[in-house]
Amino acid sequence: MLFLAAEARPGHVEAATVDHGLRSEAAAEAEMVARLCETLKVPHSTLSVQWETKPQSSLQERARNERYRLLGDWAQVRGLAAIAAAHHLDDQAETLLMRLNRGAGTRGLGAMREDSPLPVAGSAVRLIRPLLTWRRTELENVCRSAGVEGAQDTSNTDERFERVRVRNALREADWLDVEAVGRSASHLAAADEALDWATDKEWQSQVTDAEASISYKPAAPHEIRRRIVSRAVSSLATEGAGDVLRGRELDQLIEVLRDGGTATLRGVLCSGGDEWSFKPAPSRR
Repeated sequence: MLFLAAEARPGHVEAATVDHGLRSEAAAEAEMVARLCETLKVPHSTLSVQWETKPQSSLQERARNERYRLLGDWAQVRGLAAIAAAHHLDDQAETLLMRLNRGAGTRGLGAMREDSPLPVAGSAVRLIRPLLTWRRTELENVCRSAGVEGAQDTSNTDERFERVRVRNALREADWLDVEAVGRSASHLAAADEALDWATDKEWQSQVTDAEASISYKPAAPHEIRRRIVSRAVSSLATEGAGDVLRGRELDQLIEVLRDGGTATLRGVLCSGGDEWSFKPAPSRR
């Protein structure tokens, strides 16, 4: 990513390395990248995660959250419009299969997008992935032709992590076409965009959005209803604001609403019937 960006946009890119403080080799690897950036005349910063206590569970997820938080802050300070990540086609195939194995819906199966908001609440920085059509071997050849040996993160071979297990399974499944899987992810992402468009139309015609309450006359297929309910709850949430609603939460709530019942989710009182209503729940005592 660094070589290609420096070649494509000379003088217009900067680089940052995140040291998560979880591996003893990380500081030396960041120094190696800094020296390489000096050769390429690319400004470089090393960003270090300061853990109160190092995570003992959900390690990769928490490291990812800290990485994007630090990169988002760095990009805003530096006046950069976007973070370019080097996710590639093999990563995309792994992500799609992982989400398929969890029963994800259209949004999840769209996997990684070429352009999306940085997953940090309130950040205006975009996350772009220009290399989603490149194979891992092609990128390794770019490094090799530049005479650079990439750092090897030992966590990439640790089968305690789901992604590593999926990666190893993919390597052994010579019948599976990674490029075709990548195309499927792109088709599903396009379908997800179409569903968002249809949800906007449903919202405009069937939703009344008052200052502190929302009412909805459901008139669309199940998936559109799920998105309407998700949007309504998220916009009024007083608990867990900014956290993505999980599919199981939404499905359970919609079943209650369809049966004319009431439920509270994320601090929002939701009532069903012919017209569904959403408003802040009374304060807990």
